[in-house]
Amino acid sequence: MAGVLVLAATILLGGCLPADEPPPTPEEMIERGRYLVTVGGCNDCHTPKVFSGGGMWLNDARLLSGHPADIEIPEFSFDQVGPGKWVLFNEHLTAAVGPWGVSFSANLTPDEETGIGDWTETEFIDGMRTGTHRGIGRPILPPMPWFNLATATEEDLQAIFAFLMSIPAIENQVPDAIDPPAN
Repeated sequence: MAGVLVLAATILLGGCLPADEPPPTPEEMIERGRYLVTVGGCNDCHTPKVFSGGGMWLNDARLLSGHPADIEIPEFSFDQVGPGKWVLFNEHLTAAVGPWGVSFSANLTPDEETGIGDWTETEFIDGMRTGTHRGIGRPILPPMPWFNLATATEEDLQAIFAFLMSIPAIENQVPDAIDPPAN
């Protein structure tokens, strides 16, 4: 019976059964994660910026460390945001204001006190799948597109986590989100 199933699968797949491939090495996982973080735009919000006459650039010294704890958010009015109005960002793109309140991009470095250094791979993957902190906590707020990452393969999320655990740990306590005013 098993031979019939293999023959049927071979015919249906045009003789292209997947070859046994060894699992990726840790280095390959990290490089895949680096690629996914880069093309996924994670640095857009999770890395502070430096400014020069030529424009805005990623601050490589603070790679993926989230909203800088020492930067105050500019004054704004919640009257400016909401349906049919604006969503606002600070100059580093690390803080966003919208109908949900004020959200700050998380520190994704492996710092155990202020980043994700004490997270498990399972907590990270569950968080990306459910849109909750560590897969069980508070909701992950906009503009984080966790719902896009929820569709990623298990292997891609593992690779992203491996890359994040490989970068330098940066101590940076990101502020807590600020709720919008009650209507």
